[in-house]
Amino acid sequence: MERGEALFEAARKRARPIVMTTVAMVAGMAHIASGIGADGEFRAPMALVVIGGLVTSTLLSLVVVPVVYTLLDDLGRQSGRVWRRLARGRAGRVPARPA
Repeated sequence: MERGEALFEAARKRARPIVMTTVAMVAGMAHIASGIGADGEFRAPMALVVIGGLVTSTLLSLVVVPVVYTLLDDLGRQSGRVWRRLARGRAGRVPARPA
């Protein structure tokens, strides 16, 4: 399977559970973040941080991780070509004898 095809397939399979978890947690924390209920002013900052973390981790999981993987895979392939080219160049040379 091609790399791009594999990334899209993995994202398709993982997107639904990740997004469902995020939506459920944000919905559960929304009333706390709005400051409704007992000790609302005290708990609201914590709820906002939890919601921000969930949204950030969702974006990281679904967007940033595949992009970084693609970049590092390209870098690895490019460096492999360079190393092979250097190895072929050195293998063809005969070491000079000291005079």
